[in-house]
Amino acid sequence: MQFRNLFSPIKINGMISRNRIVASPIGNVFEEKALGGAGIVICGHTIVDPGRSSFASPDEPYIFSKYSVEEARSRIRKCRQSGARSSIELFHAGQYARVKDYAIGSMGFIREDGVEVKAMTPEMMEEVADCFAVAAKDARDLGFDMIFMHFGHGWLAPQFLSPLFNQRTDEYGGCFENRAKFPKRILEKVRQAVGKDYPIDMRISAVEWVENSIEFEDTLQFIKLVEPLIDTVQISAGLDINHEGNVHMTTTNFKGHMVNAKYAEIVKKNVSIPVSVVGAVMNPFEAEELIISGKVDLVAFGRSFIADPDWPNKAKDGLAEDIVPCIRCMQCYHISTNRRNVGCSVNPRYTNEGFISKTPEKAETKKKIIIIGAGPAGIIAALTCKKRDHNVILFEKEDKPGGLLRSIAREYYKKDIRNYLHYLTRQLEKSGADIRYNTAATPEMVKELQPDAIFVAVGAKPLTPEIKGIENSNVIGFLEAMQNENCTGENIAVIGGGTIGAEIALELAELKGKNVTIVEMTNEIAAQGNMLYRIALRQKMDATKSLTRLTETTCKEISSGSVTVVSKDGKEKSLKADTVIIAVGVKEDRTFADSFYGIVPDTFIIGDCERPGKIMEAVFDGYAIASRI
Repeated sequence: MQFRNLFSPIKINGMISRNRIVASPIGNVFEEKALGGAGIVICGHTIVDPGRSSFASPDEPYIFSKYSVEEARSRIRKCRQSGARSSIELFHAGQYARVKDYAIGSMGFIREDGVEVKAMTPEMMEEVADCFAVAAKDARDLGFDMIFMHFGHGWLAPQFLSPLFNQRTDEYGGCFENRAKFPKRILEKVRQAVGKDYPIDMRISAVEWVENSIEFEDTLQFIKLVEPLIDTVQISAGLDINHEGNVHMTTTNFKGHMVNAKYAEIVKKNVSIPVSVVGAVMNPFEAEELIISGKVDLVAFGRSFIADPDWPNKAKDGLAEDIVPCIRCMQCYHISTNRRNVGCSVNPRYTNEGFISKTPEKAETKKKIIIIGAGPAGIIAALTCKKRDHNVILFEKEDKPGGLLRSIAREYYKKDIRNYLHYLTRQLEKSGADIRYNTAATPEMVKELQPDAIFVAVGAKPLTPEIKGIENSNVIGFLEAMQNENCTGENIAVIGGGTIGAEIALELAELKGKNVTIVEMTNEIAAQGNMLYRIALRQKMDATKSLTRLTETTCKEISSGSVTVVSKDGKEKSLKADTVIIAVGVKEDRTFADSFYGIVPDTFIIGDCERPGKIMEAVFDGYAIASRI
């Protein structure tokens, strides 16, 4: 077996998991992850103190209550149908809880929303510790194989552990020993409630990535302090509600892979219980290496299993190249998207389970399908049509597939896009579709083939703004800038601060040492990116001294060595610019796309040539329509 260590069993207290793979809780959607082959599946969460501990709603039920317990039992059944071990997260939001009267936490204050947060008294602490204990016993008695204590990401326990939250001056604040008292007390009560033989897991943030927050040394000290009370520990990082720390909890493309492994390795050297790690472990090769190297005993996955719930089974069965890679776009995260357009860029079924099938059904009538354009929309349409057993002819004017992804994948911070492009390319090669590269399709050519259906996925074209001097030799488009890293001078102006222009500017300044100025007419850089992407981008830009951002500013004129810009208040300014990069966006070529209408009734315009958007829209269009044609 290729990943022998990853798929070896492990004993946690008296429980044996058949492999070292943990499916982390992301909301309460977990059944497909259980079916996908994870050894341990955390089946969502339960609040422990109804009315006082939910981040979602003051009315969120305690799942072991009379009218909710059958739903809790169904979670166990859904998990066990594939032989996975079932766990459940025990959760208390503390100062962040949605409440009808007041919240509780380490400190007393008035939140921004006007809700009072009361500093917990010792009596309150005992009551809440008892709530955790009751929930733990209820989980054990109902049949969950283990429990998952959420002591990370800025929720109640770390609100006492971390000096970022805890500035108390009594016996529960100040030194580490005081800050650790209440979190330790929770675990003591839980252990007493479930007994010595029941497995207890604990997630904790190694560091919180915000100024004045907990140091890793304190986190390690706490883990060692409570080691006799728990059976395994999961190492994470960052914060949830604090968005500056959130981008280090659920990392974007601006951070590397396996971001918390260095902390987990140190923890493992200091404890005798199994250690797991979560955070941007993106593929089975990385997971296997973490276990072989002795850095961890288990690996936990969140977004990777949203991208492909069958990740473990594919890895086990020698089909690693068929795993759909997560691109860390943050679209699956409700906080990042402000609960608008939540989904997965590479898994069109996520959040659409009610109407998007996991596996396209074989077509009753085999059809000839013509697909024009091998960008993500066209590729996904081709793959889906082939799975339905249609005859597929795919035209691509370039010599390789990928469309705009090919250029984007060349950027430094697009490792995950490179992996996705490789996946798409390999799947296309294996599909059996008739792929005709270096062929620009025309309506006449397509009509001669007498297709039954046509998908037009020809993408969009870069916009060229009307700026005096834009025809000068020192002006290039963003595609050229991405494709040829040596085509720029020392002083660069990037006209357009959308996601493409912003990342080009960042790479040239941070990694190439160029003096770069972004000129953006709106009041925000990368406005079309989601919130956490923008925060992570801004953190990188803030640390890059040779990068200047001008917002609410337009480019008036380009000359051979400079650009003239005008700010919102009408003031003109000249900037040195050996090279000017135009990155003001793209526009669909509807005239060309629409020319394919009228050949057959089933003609579909998909992807950027319908409306420039995210990879998620292109993939959804390609999959959803092709799965029904």
